[in-house]
Amino acid sequence: MEENINSIENIQNNELFEHYKVIVDPGQTQLRVDKFLMDKVENTSRNKLQEAASAGNIHVNNIAVKSNYKVKPGDVVQIVLEHPPREIELIPQDIPIDILYEDDDLILVNKPAGLVVHPGYGNYSGTLVNALVYHFENLPNQSELGNRPGLVHRIDKNTSGILVIAKTESSMTHLAKQFYDRTIDRRYLALVWGDVKEDGIVKTNLGRSLKNRKVMDVFPFEGEIGKHAITRYKVLQNFGYVTLVECKLETGRTHQIRVHMKSIGHPLFNDPEYGGAVVLKGKPTANYRRFVQNCFDLIPGQALHARSLTLDHPSKKGEVISYKSELPEGFKAIIERFKKVQD
Repeated sequence: MEENINSIENIQNNELFEHYKVIVDPGQTQLRVDKFLMDKVENTSRNKLQEAASAGNIHVNNIAVKSNYKVKPGDVVQIVLEHPPREIELIPQDIPIDILYEDDDLILVNKPAGLVVHPGYGNYSGTLVNALVYHFENLPNQSELGNRPGLVHRIDKNTSGILVIAKTESSMTHLAKQFYDRTIDRRYLALVWGDVKEDGIVKTNLGRSLKNRKVMDVFPFEGEIGKHAITRYKVLQNFGYVTLVECKLETGRTHQIRVHMKSIGHPLFNDPEYGGAVVLKGKPTANYRRFVQNCFDLIPGQALHARSLTLDHPSKKGEVISYKSELPEGFKAIIERFKKVQD
């Protein structure tokens, strides 16, 4: 996301804490930080900003400040929110959850493609979080987090696979540190367009597209726009027109795999946001176009699956939790169909 002078961004820091960040313009006169932020943060009030400062949630140059602190040119001002603001009430819903592992500290769930993780505009109910709220309320020992599931990472609506959710404050803190330290091993399976010849690594910055704020884009790794993003990929099966790759995340940016694979000329199969939902490789025939469309119809969006997750247990020292998730039937069917095309 952009870090232009005097710009503001709403980001997820290490996938857990949501920040508002402003870099003070060189021409800015000294001004109280609460007054300064009034024009920068939407849907807030000076009283709320003062309360945030009193709670130690306004930082300038990584140091908590009071509301009377006067900003100076070049200051980096951040509002640190311990949990993303909830714009709507989290309503418990009895929605089936595919639980791979659960104990008193955490849950590993297998999310199907098409299921939204968290409620938001256009998806006020029927999400994974609604299901977790119901599950937590009906546990014999109710979660310490109450009706606030401890999301430490997310996957897109149309991406399937494994998510870990904390059930206590301490496990949430411990898991967040593992994500921050990049000690959690996350691997994805992606079907991409084109003939990927060899394994590789993509290192860029990722940020909001300067042309379309709804999607992400790549920027120079050492540049000032965006955040560092690193993806390693390994070729598993090559079918000529498409290739099955395993992607290992070293960072967890929004749409990271989708944007990175597009940036090297291999958009994800059936990815509408990043150019993969059209015929990019193959025979220029009506039969082949129908074949590809039939494959598109087998999955709701991009062919991306969070295959495995390995982490240290947050309370049991030395215990490692490692789980794999099988590919959804639609994803597997697409692979089988392209195998036949190749043959």
